[in-house]
Amino acid sequence: MKNRIYFITLLLVSILFFSCSSDDDLNHQNDFEKSQKAWLDFKESSNNSYKYVVYGGSVFTSYGWETTLTVSNGKIIQRDFKYTGKTENIPSDKLEWTEKENEINTHEGSGAASPLTLDEIYEKAKTQWLVKRKNANAYFESENNGMISKCGYVENGCMDDCFAGIAIKNIVALK
Repeated sequence: MKNRIYFITLLLVSILFFSCSSDDDLNHQNDFEKSQKAWLDFKESSNNSYKYVVYGGSVFTSYGWETTLTVSNGKIIQRDFKYTGKTENIPSDKLEWTEKENEINTHEGSGAASPLTLDEIYEKAKTQWLVKRKNANAYFESENNGMISKCGYVENGCMDDCFAGIAIKNIVALK
């Protein structure tokens, strides 16, 4: 009888412990999970072949940029970059460029978005950008047919250009 009581007690404590531990370490958890499902559905319907545009810039200096990443069968095959907005202080040979499959990442330090697949972006969202922090506000939007459009955080007290994350203008399947 004592063994049965110990077993039942251990079982109840285990259930309580594991039911209390959850994935509540993410901000915007429900929205993220819905968006990830939309991504997985899109990934399947597009045969993991798509194009997406990441944008960014500086409020302080009024310049902007866009990076278009092309993914075929889950592999990045092209990265296009161009500055937008104020460009008068940027050398003409740096205003825009294209990297083909074997050249990806040859324009390091250019300000272009990192060559990441959407699988990698969703992983970064889950493990870096949406992790709960005491000193930051997290943001998550899914305006690309339910898929991620903005994800990241801003540390409290930061004044200008402090967003750590990604902003995606659009996502389209390759035809």
